[in-house]
Amino acid sequence: MTEKTEKLKVGIAGYGVVGERRRQFIDTHPEFATAALCDRKFAGRGTMPDGVRFYSDYKRLLEEDLDVLFVCLPNYLAAEVTVAALNKGLHVFCEKPPGRDVGDIRRVMEAEKDNPGLILKYGFNHRYHDSVREALKIIKSGELGEVINLRGVYGKSRIIPFSGGWRAERSKAGGGILLDQGIHMVDLMCLFCGAFRDIKSYVSSSYWRHDVEDNAFALMRDAQGRVAMLHSSATQWEHRFTLDIALTEGYLELQGILSGSKSYGQEKLVIGKRSEGSNVGTLQERTINYLEDNSWRDEIDEFAGAVVKGESIEHGTSEEALRTMETVYRIYYADPEWREKYGIPDPDA
Repeated sequence: MTEKTEKLKVGIAGYGVVGERRRQFIDTHPEFATAALCDRKFAGRGTMPDGVRFYSDYKRLLEEDLDVLFVCLPNYLAAEVTVAALNKGLHVFCEKPPGRDVGDIRRVMEAEKDNPGLILKYGFNHRYHDSVREALKIIKSGELGEVINLRGVYGKSRIIPFSGGWRAERSKAGGGILLDQGIHMVDLMCLFCGAFRDIKSYVSSSYWRHDVEDNAFALMRDAQGRVAMLHSSATQWEHRFTLDIALTEGYLELQGILSGSKSYGQEKLVIGKRSEGSNVGTLQERTINYLEDNSWRDEIDEFAGAVVKGESIEHGTSEEALRTMETVYRIYYADPEWREKYGIPDPDA
């Protein structure tokens, strides 16, 4: 917990689309104020009209008198900057993924262990969407029984992220569409079921032909025998997000997700209750439509509560980030051709 008499000084490392969006909610939070930021788009150093200082390099940013750092950088820098900030004595909020591979998050966790008074949180934003929260609430309540299986599709077109740049380079990104976007679906499946150990997969770069995947298909089974089916795609010409959860007494369908691009359709949660006496198997169904996305605000609220008041981090701990990254890399490792082609290490080694 941080003692304070005024707003905490926040730095933002990486001031692209995500960094700018984070700043909107940082500056409207009563505990935070943006003091400085960095991005390679800046030529050297300077000061914005509102007094916020900017730099082209994160090392210059870390020379500032800061309390908190938001890391919104490419995968190849995320872990490096997070470790540097923790060792500098800063609380850190880092976007997903935690880095390029499992080794990156493990190195961060070592730095976290060496700085026990600091808060580290990862931005697995989808957990804060209202449809996901309501689905989790229903599952925990037991009103629809136990989870049987899950099916998820998360896909986008080539425009993002495969138009070029660092996301299309294995040395900088670590992985493709699964690590970049599908990691959200992996994280939600882990949220609803827990850890998956038995995984079969097919990973492909056959369409865009980068050295990172444009499609990943996975079958994952947890310790209770529940199976999750995942398709993460960069050849989904109509952006799509769907997650179907079958339960012993009904089902949940998450359809669409509110995002900055507004390209994934209306965010909905369909709730169905099973009926043994019905020919179609459903006694009743209702749909909840969500019109407002407060996930970015709520993430920062939770982070600020942990930093200022010593409250717990409910979502996005380093342990959860490690579990999700290990699951992503188990999917990569489970495809023998992909594993051999790119020398994917065993994430459990």
